[in-house]
Amino acid sequence: MAIPTNIKTLLSGDVVEWARIEFKETWDPASSLKTVCAFANDLDNWGGGYIVIGVQEENGRPVYPLKGVPLEKVDAYQKDIYAKCRYLRPSYVPIVGIEKYQDKIFIILWCPGGDSRPYSSPKTMARDNKERIHYIRKASNSVEPSDDDEKDLFNLANRVPFDDRVNHQAELSDLNIILIQNYLKEINSSLYEKSKTNDIIGVCRDMNIISVLPEYVKPKNVGLMFFSIEPDKFFPYTQIDVVQFPSGLGGNDIIEKTFKGPIHQQLRDALQYIRNTVITEKVVKYPDRAEADRFFNYPYAAVEEALSNAVYHRAYDEREPIEVRIESDRIEIVSFPGPDRSVTQEGLKNYRVSNRRYRNRRIGDFLKELHLTEGRNTGFKKILDALKANGSPEPEFETDEARSYFISRLFVHEGFINIFSEEPKRSQKGAKKELNNRTERKKTILRVLEEKPTMTQVQLMEKLDLTRKQIQKAIKELQEEGSLVREGSNRNGRWIVVKPVNETEF
Repeated sequence: MAIPTNIKTLLSGDVVEWARIEFKETWDPASSLKTVCAFANDLDNWGGGYIVIGVQEENGRPVYPLKGVPLEKVDAYQKDIYAKCRYLRPSYVPIVGIEKYQDKIFIILWCPGGDSRPYSSPKTMARDNKERIHYIRKASNSVEPSDDDEKDLFNLANRVPFDDRVNHQAELSDLNIILIQNYLKEINSSLYEKSKTNDIIGVCRDMNIISVLPEYVKPKNVGLMFFSIEPDKFFPYTQIDVVQFPSGLGGNDIIEKTFKGPIHQQLRDALQYIRNTVITEKVVKYPDRAEADRFFNYPYAAVEEALSNAVYHRAYDEREPIEVRIESDRIEIVSFPGPDRSVTQEGLKNYRVSNRRYRNRRIGDFLKELHLTEGRNTGFKKILDALKANGSPEPEFETDEARSYFISRLFVHEGFINIFSEEPKRSQKGAKKELNNRTERKKTILRVLEEKPTMTQVQLMEKLDLTRKQIQKAIKELQEEGSLVREGSNRNGRWIVVKPVNETEF
């Protein structure tokens, strides 16, 4: 990654405030590491800062003529910078750049505010030193924090949410002005008129979807999720998969439809698809009264809220799509990971949920502006009210102890059950063919996992060209048969093939 500015700009102080720049005549690990730590902690949310090596300073200003770094010391300085930064905890490495100006060489360390605050640095570079300090910036100095400052640092150190982080791999051009204007017009924002003046940076800053640093204009993740044509370019598997099983889970018929694009658009498209192809109204007339009973297999409002909640609360740094599974008697909406631990299993069973932490507050704000989701902790109530008004069964909400997934399960109205009660009969030949296919599938999965035990289900889907449901079903059967065991977490664990293929009976 390159330094977002240049030595001439830093020396001028016109773009980057002097308090965010520290000039050093030489590389001095004892003092410079404290400054790197202080910029990384970014207590005042200035966006970190810069250390310029090769410039003598007086009262925080550069002294001319500039001295520069001797050419023979450049390589040694760089190596020592990377070596000494290993002492920071948690891990943090500044961006190091070499600049040539006025026939002299300078080393610039760019230290943006870190995502894993608070950071600490050794108090001294002595070998026997064990004391660590959470250094912060006060005006133009790197200092030890007071008790109140340290408390503030820990309070804001709850990591910057993923949706509000700057995306260093993206460019301003990745934000589509048409999408931004359509959004502003839809919500009747006063920024809509401003967006027509070609002041794109000003509009994006007002919307808080780009970085605040004047010398480093980059989109934030939330901006890319809503206003990039292809958000999955930056967040793989940011999509909604709608999978229908017309013949039941064991049947050969599977209808899959994938929705991509800006997350609010894919949500709307998926909901429209479900409304058009899945949701059905039934009218029951009675001979003894004029009024007929009208009800739906699934009330749209409940499906809308459940899927909107999945888009709101899923983790966009996990390579897992949202999956809507439509079976004959239910709709399951699966997202990853599960809720915060403040949401208890007992609370899910009793529909009493009060989430204290929100994974994607910025995403939630945009969805609320578009009227695609409700306020805090109101989603369950809307689902329950819609189901009750339709005469539908109560829903189920499921997660595991590790909070690795979340399922919203909506059951079909009892008035539609008879329609699906008679499953088509399959011939013995067809059943045998399906059994053979499943057997070969399980053998193939075992062989792949023997060679690469760290493969995820998504990677298996891609390698074997199978659906998530097929992979999950095969793995579940292999685990029940004792042929396969999972060790560790979903993200960092691995598979253990207990029985090799040649020893496994299928």
